[in-house]
Amino acid sequence: MTQAGPSRPVILDTISATRSALAGIEDVVLVPTLGALHDGHLALISRALELGSTVIVSIFVNPLQFGPNEDLDKYPRTLDADLDLLGIAGVQYVFAPTVEEMYPHGATSTHVVAGQVGGLYEGRSRPGHFDGVLTVVAKLLNIVRPAVVMFGQKDAQQVFLVRRMIEDLNIPVRVEVVETVREDSGLALSSRNRFLDAKETRAARTLSLALEAAASSADRGVDAALAAAQGTLMGEPLVSLDYLKIVNPETFLPADDGYRGPALALIAARVGTTRLIDNGRIVLTG
Repeated sequence: MTQAGPSRPVILDTISATRSALAGIEDVVLVPTLGALHDGHLALISRALELGSTVIVSIFVNPLQFGPNEDLDKYPRTLDADLDLLGIAGVQYVFAPTVEEMYPHGATSTHVVAGQVGGLYEGRSRPGHFDGVLTVVAKLLNIVRPAVVMFGQKDAQQVFLVRRMIEDLNIPVRVEVVETVREDSGLALSSRNRFLDAKETRAARTLSLALEAAASSADRGVDAALAAAQGTLMGEPLVSLDYLKIVNPETFLPADDGYRGPALALIAARVGTTRLIDNGRIVLTG
């Protein structure tokens, strides 16, 4: 355990130090991150500070959730800047383990399987991704033992799967979800946005415009909502659509055209070489 600076959180880099530091504290709130923090993370932290006396942010780029052709090595690592932000925010602890600390025997042979929903949408595009996410989240919950764990709505499928894992495995923690934080243009904040150039940043705005188009046409049913979103995307050549789906938020399975009620529109696309995701709530009434 080390104090990284007068205004920075205490940095915990081992499991044993983390358990010792938090022993006896009942209202710990955990904010799991991959680092490269932005205002979306700070919104999670702000809410976390309202919910408990002790906030711990984990910063760990988890190799289990990256596929062989994904950007594990490229993923931004900005620990010094992250610690400055967290110190200003008032976070007490940061858990920043090495890969060897989390997986001392290499990729763990025991892992959480995300099931059917884990193989859809993001899971179809990134095989094994959610198994890796759920495995590391389960480890973090067992290490930190928080009362509350924070997630952002931008990662809606992840939120659904984490909630289901916590319920299925009877893990004593409450999930708190914070709304997606957006730039003034509507673009959802992401650590990957830093890879976009000026033209790509403007093009990326099309993802949130497509979600708005889906919401505006939701009174005519699923097919109309999807068609409206696709029509918006067709005008932007820098955006290559991966998937566009409307799902029932209770099951996270695709909503058919007869479905009526609250739904989620999900989108993933590459803008240039950068892959982005977003989602928006809609209400199907037509």
